[in-house]
Amino acid sequence: MKILGTGSMQPAMTISNDDLSTFLDTSDEWISTRTGIKTRQVISTETLDALAISASQRALEDAGISPEQLDLIVCSTVQGDHITPATACIIAGGIRAKCPAFDINAACAGFVFAMDIAEMYLRAGHAKHILIVGAEAVTRIADWSDRASCVLFGDGAGAVVAAAGENYLSSRLTTTSNTPVLYAPSFGGNCPYTEHKPSAPYLHMAGQEVYRFAVSTSAEDLRIVAADAGVSLDDIKYFVLHQANHRILDAVRKRLKQPEEKFPSNIHRCGNTSSASVPLLLDELNRTGQLEEGDLLAISAFGAGLTTGSCVLRWGK
Repeated sequence: MKILGTGSMQPAMTISNDDLSTFLDTSDEWISTRTGIKTRQVISTETLDALAISASQRALEDAGISPEQLDLIVCSTVQGDHITPATACIIAGGIRAKCPAFDINAACAGFVFAMDIAEMYLRAGHAKHILIVGAEAVTRIADWSDRASCVLFGDGAGAVVAAAGENYLSSRLTTTSNTPVLYAPSFGGNCPYTEHKPSAPYLHMAGQEVYRFAVSTSAEDLRIVAADAGVSLDDIKYFVLHQANHRILDAVRKRLKQPEEKFPSNIHRCGNTSSASVPLLLDELNRTGQLEEGDLLAISAFGAGLTTGSCVLRWGK
């Protein structure tokens, strides 16, 4: 696989920490010192479908690829605008593509899982051009009365167009089943033959356990994928990590003994956008001219499941 183009789109509404303090027992200092987050974009009048379509169109334009040339669309999302059809199907209609399309849910690691799926399709010769999208609206399932969790999240969509190539050097996906640490229950429905157990339909998170898991697994996975790719950590130009919490990013960096400038971040502006965070950051790096042909990138993400996804890729067409 090689990446031909990137795109992203975020909601128009920006919510600051001070805005949150008007209805939560919190402050800008409390949030920023614990998370590194200052603002986040939240869906208000937009739909997630519209954000995902716009991000996809921008990625296609950047790649110089028409929708008719796509052979597959894979979208990572935890909570789309619809239970069915898949967000990927709606994206296909929005960009006028005529290819198969489906969603996956591997939580915040989903975009890396989607990249790995794309790599397999391309390697097998079943596709020439694949659109990979991360589209998330986690603010819709956050508990906005819980200051420990709702302050973390933002919404957005990011996309890349991939084609056959030799730039996807290694990958590692894992699942360590542990539901209680991080989960959101589904709507139970009203079937008269089903026993219903009322449950708050919000995201539940054991923060300290997630922190420990994230730091240890990201550091381990990055060492493994670098070794599998035949490169050293020092060869990596940028470590593109899931933007969950600045403390996690800093802890992983210190374990890997790498300088701060190799860990780009937009969490202070975007918050935690789940599986959209990696493609959002990739698009930012690409459009601001920070990526050059041949640069080595190490990507790592973790999420509910508990899932992890990491890879090493070489930038360039």
